[in-house]
Amino acid sequence: MTLTVVLLLAFSIVLDVIGQLCFKLGVDRLPQLDGGFRLRAFWGQVFNAPLLWAGVGAYVIEFFVWLEALSRAPLSLLFPLAALAYCLVVLAGRVVLKETVSRRRWLGTLVITLGVMLVAIAGNQA
Repeated sequence: MTLTVVLLLAFSIVLDVIGQLCFKLGVDRLPQLDGGFRLRAFWGQVFNAPLLWAGVGAYVIEFFVWLEALSRAPLSLLFPLAALAYCLVVLAGRVVLKETVSRRRWLGTLVITLGVMLVAIAGNQA
């Protein structure tokens, strides 16, 4: 895997994490709807939420970065490595959002990380 592919993959993962953080922060800042959930009112709030649009923007950029990475390396290598985004989202949830992360969730995150490392090592041998 070339340095360019590594950088593209890293940028894609960072954009994914940023997008998820923007989505969560944006949804959490939506005002409560009086009288319960109403689809039209909910979508009206969503379309006027800048953080949600920032998340969409991060995903749009990520889409093009991902396509460039795919043009340079096999999907069977890139996609498992992209799972590192799951680990970074858990970490960002803990650090940025101050979420409580259980030991079991940290263990699952560690298992994903070990799997990513295994794929990366095997990818260099293929």
